[in-house]
Amino acid sequence: MLTGVKKSMCTLLAAVTVLTAVLVPAPPKASAASDVTVNLSSEKQVIRGFGGINLPAWIGDLTAAQRETAFGNGANQLGFSVLRIYVDENKNNWYREVDTAKAAIAKGATVFASPWNPPTDMTETFTRNGESAKRLRYDKYAAYAQHLNDFVTYMKNNGVDLYAISVQNEPDYAHTWTWWTPEEMLRFMKENAGSINCRVIAPESFSYLKNMSDPILNDPQALANMDILGAHTYGTSFSNFPYPLFKQKGAGKELWMTEVYYPNSNNYSANLWPEALEVAYHMHNAMVEADFQAYVWWYIRRQYGPMNEDGTISKRGDSMAQFSKFIRPGYVRVDATKNPETNVYTSAYKGDNKVVIVAINKGTSAVNQRFVLQNGTASSVSSWVTDASRKVAAGASATVSSNAFTAQLPAQSVTTFVAALGSGSGTINGTVYEAETGTTLTAAVTETTNSGYNGSSYVNFTALTDAAIQWNSIYCATASTKYVKFRYALASGTRNLDVYVNGTKVITNLAFAETGSWTTWGEKTIQVPMNVGNNTLKVVTTGADGPNIDSIAVTLTPN
Repeated sequence: MLTGVKKSMCTLLAAVTVLTAVLVPAPPKASAASDVTVNLSSEKQVIRGFGGINLPAWIGDLTAAQRETAFGNGANQLGFSVLRIYVDENKNNWYREVDTAKAAIAKGATVFASPWNPPTDMTETFTRNGESAKRLRYDKYAAYAQHLNDFVTYMKNNGVDLYAISVQNEPDYAHTWTWWTPEEMLRFMKENAGSINCRVIAPESFSYLKNMSDPILNDPQALANMDILGAHTYGTSFSNFPYPLFKQKGAGKELWMTEVYYPNSNNYSANLWPEALEVAYHMHNAMVEADFQAYVWWYIRRQYGPMNEDGTISKRGDSMAQFSKFIRPGYVRVDATKNPETNVYTSAYKGDNKVVIVAINKGTSAVNQRFVLQNGTASSVSSWVTDASRKVAAGASATVSSNAFTAQLPAQSVTTFVAALGSGSGTINGTVYEAETGTTLTAAVTETTNSGYNGSSYVNFTALTDAAIQWNSIYCATASTKYVKFRYALASGTRNLDVYVNGTKVITNLAFAETGSWTTWGEKTIQVPMNVGNNTLKVVTTGADGPNIDSIAVTLTPN
């Protein structure tokens, strides 16, 4: 990333959507569209949040008021829940990152860090494509890992507990910083990343080029040392957003989009409409096509970013806020009709006993859109709208009848609908985690039945002692006691499981009573402490085969 305008991407962005330049008067009536079906039981990725980078070394720090605007979630605030910060190669400059990072954490945001260069004594020049370039010396890999550890420690000692740290910003587009080949990145991930005392992000390719991350996914040791696969999406076509290899081999890992500036048109584009609507469209594809769990913009405050230089929210920021203010960390994307009509794009999320639907209408005519809820109920729906004249403004409410409601999507707009879910909608004020996905199984297998809860799969223990299920990514916005409700089945008798949270045993011989058959589902709720951010929860058999387990629901209150 350059200190001024983002590096030229004209060639890369040639295939990106052409923006509408002419405003068209609104038509006299709205068109009709196909239904959007929202299946509240069909869960996709857990959302970590939305945000951007603060880089005081290059453009100056956010002010106290601007931090409130960025990370607060009230009126005229962005509701950002992720902050990216800069790992300066000079340790004497690390203090610059502290104030905004502390303010973000105080608002509940997740903070992670990315380096552009190692310290100068760890680098060397070499010839790349006939030009002089810079790389990390091969004999300095361990020292570089310690440099990253030093940053983690410095920030922690100054009140900033980093969620993760990256190995390198854009190692494959390093014209003014440090180059890494896929082989070099693989070597570091295998031999050195395991010594970093923080979650590790790699490889942060500038255009989500899979040749940078495929080797990590295909190497068990490198993969074990990577916690988050980070990617930038400059010039990446939406057709290249899906990543089948990650779906195949990335169980227990997270997938984040850690930088973008889209669309990359000119240096003063923050308030151009409908160009700013393309930001929402890009976010839609990042969530739905790529299954990203985090979406991170380039500069938070910039004349082409979500916050104007005077600290006010831009139209690009309004588009981002239609997601970030309402889809909070720990929410889960659920299946929804993604393109019910030409120029209409929708996605849906659940959490905190709510369903959130984001609907984008890129067309020049209003659309009457019908939404149908499956496997859940709601009574009324509130809405917020951003269009040419409105900025995350309260819209019309709607009444749910027979699990459906209809609302008008204005021309060239993004609308967010929020509805409180009724009982029986799956999760109350929390998130359901299936036993067979996002888990590590030891002496346990996935089986199927037509009578399973929330789907047809469950996990069966196959050993009497030390068989285990570990949920790897249970996200909590606050540190507190959580309620964990097990959906389980047990034909007869009683089975006992030890319960571990973040590697510490918290319950010994938790008893599960019989439910009548191996596919008759009962419930058992426990209370356990959990930390801010990602948590693990493991249950282990203690001398008898455990019950079949379908899922757990993690909530703030009993339900």
